[in-house]
Amino acid sequence: MSIKTRFTELMGIEHPIVQGGMQWVGRAELAAAVSNAGGLGIITALTQPTPEALVEEIERCRSLTQKPFGVNLTLLPTINPPPYAEYRRAIIESGVGIVETAGAKPQEHVSDLKAHGIKVIHKCTSVRHALSAERLGVDAICIDGFECAGHPGEDDVPGLVLIPAAADKLSVPIVAAGGFADGRGLVAALALGAQGITMGTRFCATKEAPIHDRVKQLLLDGDERSTNLIFRSLRNTARVVKNRVSDQVVEILARPGSTFDDVAHLVRGSGGREALETGNIDAGLVWAGLSQGLIRDIPTVAELIGRIVDEAGDIVRGRLSIAVRG
Repeated sequence: MSIKTRFTELMGIEHPIVQGGMQWVGRAELAAAVSNAGGLGIITALTQPTPEALVEEIERCRSLTQKPFGVNLTLLPTINPPPYAEYRRAIIESGVGIVETAGAKPQEHVSDLKAHGIKVIHKCTSVRHALSAERLGVDAICIDGFECAGHPGEDDVPGLVLIPAAADKLSVPIVAAGGFADGRGLVAALALGAQGITMGTRFCATKEAPIHDRVKQLLLDGDERSTNLIFRSLRNTARVVKNRVSDQVVEILARPGSTFDDVAHLVRGSGGREALETGNIDAGLVWAGLSQGLIRDIPTVAELIGRIVDEAGDIVRGRLSIAVRG
């Protein structure tokens, strides 16, 4: 079966399930597996060291799937930013049809992508930012609730409220992110006004995810309490796996007068990459959300998506002991 929504029709996909763009994880093999299973796979642009390497990764994904896939371009608040314009040009010249943007001030990128006929999904953590992105002309919004991995914003609004609040005010389709891992979540998101869901953490715990098996087992063993919120005092909140490194970051930043410089050596991107690739869990930060508490196995992507869609169908058809009398 398939579930059709405004979002699936817009993106030309079978199921309203999107794989989030994740640093070091959003590679061709995972994106292609999601797309082949009827969802929307996403390559993460900045995982690739250069725009030229991104072009090669896009071509590698094309060799693995004939179905639509997208590229994530996240605008990071860094002192020495990557050459975003060059990455954007690589995406455009590669003929990619869908781009997920994230971060502040995406106007330049959205305008250029739209001018080349590319559909743009912008990721937001608040309704006010989603409305601003809609005014820029994006085609869809990914709205991230407080349950999500990565940066949930500073408002601490969970999806149960954020999704319908966004749906009430936006005219473009929205996909909901943060805490989704099964058919129950998909049906809930649709009932709250979304036209699909984005999953990151759950797709990390699949056979095709290009990360070490020990990281997948960590997510399987974890529960809904197995994350830390770091950088709270810096107003740059991030949700990561609870491990030795993130425990240290929380402890250090809780001290009066502490600054980012006090934890910079702990949160290097190279440490997180080492953790994902070698399975040395305490090498750095491992990004994951509360949906850890819903992970029960490590299936193939096709098995996972098929299960989610079937479960959602069963719920909608009333096969799970839901009785309504009027």
